[in-house]
Amino acid sequence: MTYDLHTHSRISDGTQTVDELVTEIAQTGLQGFALTDHDTVAGWPRAAELSAEFGLDFVPGMEISCSAAGLSVHLLCYLHDPTFAPLNDEINRARDSRMTRAQRMVELLAEDYPICWDDVLAQTGEGATVGRPHLADALVAAGVVADRSEAFASILTPRSRYYVPHYAVDPVDAVRLVRAAGGVPVMAHPRARSRGRIASPELIEEMIVAGLAGLEVFHRDNAPEDQRWLASLARSHDLLITGSSDYHGAGKPNRLGENTTPAETVARIRELAGV
Repeated sequence: MTYDLHTHSRISDGTQTVDELVTEIAQTGLQGFALTDHDTVAGWPRAAELSAEFGLDFVPGMEISCSAAGLSVHLLCYLHDPTFAPLNDEINRARDSRMTRAQRMVELLAEDYPICWDDVLAQTGEGATVGRPHLADALVAAGVVADRSEAFASILTPRSRYYVPHYAVDPVDAVRLVRAAGGVPVMAHPRARSRGRIASPELIEEMIVAGLAGLEVFHRDNAPEDQRWLASLARSHDLLITGSSDYHGAGKPNRLGENTTPAETVARIRELAGV
């Protein structure tokens, strides 16, 4: 009995509504899943409602965008109090910064490509914060690139002249905030080398000292040798070991349930959260 603990809906940068996502999950044979939209919990109520209808075990989650000296780090958190103000303040600050950043990137892109802000909004779910995936989708719709992967590998890479940084909470601080909110923090795809620079062992150790509870070991962006290194690190610190798809619908090649987490680990997550 397994879970997929890393999925996204159209509320952040997935391509499916929550209804479409949960309906597809119900057809996979998974026991349960976590909805981990970026910097938002807006999909929780509907996901919980549909999970009850389909007999799925829903684990409320979120993926927090973090930054350490210009390095992008993603932190999954599960079962935190969504009303915890200190964490929400950081999330809201990041969301505001991402919106301003996206608008500036569109201005720069419009100098060379047939794209405008309305084109980007047409690719964005209601209430979602606009991010680079939505810019990529607008470029695809305009015929500039074939898919998101091509956009991220060329036009939207951090090395591109169109790239604009945005505010994100320090990952060590984010771990502390998630713990203070009663949640369980797990580092997402820690060795995703294809995305650029990765977190150093020293940074991961800092996060562990701050209260990091687990590592997303089994993820398609962690190479086999890195998965072995991460599993060894997790065992040496008694951390949770999770596996997930990081599913975005049609936005990425990742498939639901391609990596999973056993029910026993999900039970430990609930124990750590006190639920």
